[in-house]
Amino acid sequence: MISALLLGGGTGLGLWLVVRGLYPPRASLADALAHLRRLPDPAPVLVPGTEGGVAARLGRPLADLLARAGAGWLVPARVRQDLAVLDRSPQRHLAEKVTLGLLGLLVAPAMSALLALGGASLPLALPLWGALVCAVVGFVVPDLGIHTDAARRRRDFRHALSSFLDLVVVALAGGGGVESALADAASVGAGWPFAYLRRALDQARLAREAPWAALGRLGTELGVGELSELAASVALAGTEGAKVRASLAARATSLRTHQLAEAETADQAASERMSLPVVLLFAGFLFFIGFPAVERVLTSI
Repeated sequence: MISALLLGGGTGLGLWLVVRGLYPPRASLADALAHLRRLPDPAPVLVPGTEGGVAARLGRPLADLLARAGAGWLVPARVRQDLAVLDRSPQRHLAEKVTLGLLGLLVAPAMSALLALGGASLPLALPLWGALVCAVVGFVVPDLGIHTDAARRRRDFRHALSSFLDLVVVALAGGGGVESALADAASVGAGWPFAYLRRALDQARLAREAPWAALGRLGTELGVGELSELAASVALAGTEGAKVRASLAARATSLRTHQLAEAETADQAASERMSLPVVLLFAGFLFFIGFPAVERVLTSI
């Protein structure tokens, strides 16, 4: 009885889904008008490349299949933001994870096959569990160094941002407008941070939007809050006529002070780590000096 009810309910649900798929409900007039009036989302400033090494090329077909199947959750949002900072695409990262996971899956069976050729026999559960563990480790390994590399790259961007602020202040002091000061400051600098700033400003000019909106979007994509705060300050000058030069100068000074404090903290941490080998060396020296006396006392008892 229960099985008949379950079969009947499943059949009815399947037929209802087929009918909904063949004859979907019509959208209301208000939703259709809102869809027509909706402005397109602005294009992202960061467009990472999909090229990669051998691991990315080998795992790209399976990664594309997983992406089409809705397995994008394998690359979390935080990892995606770090990948954008590192100029890597989530598809490339997922392909590398898939390739390393498959290699890890084959390591344990290959080792057990070599041992079997040498005459050693292993229980079947051991290579199976080893294959699963190596596959999980290989799939997780690409995520380990992402956050550290992205934090280092954000720190470099903050250093360049302080120089960019100084250049903007100089351009404003020369009598230039806000938009021209931003463009001139971005065109002077070199390196990938200034290339990102120029890309954001060029995209804003082509899309006919305010440059501070593109800068704020870049700060959100990079995860650099200082750039978003800079965009908000410049927006006040561009929309409400606020005097922003003194504010930007103070922000540049504050940013440099924060960077100096971080550098001092890192130096102190490095100094503390350097003291550990000295302590271990001194302890070993005391052990070698005191060992003969302790050994003689123990043997004389």
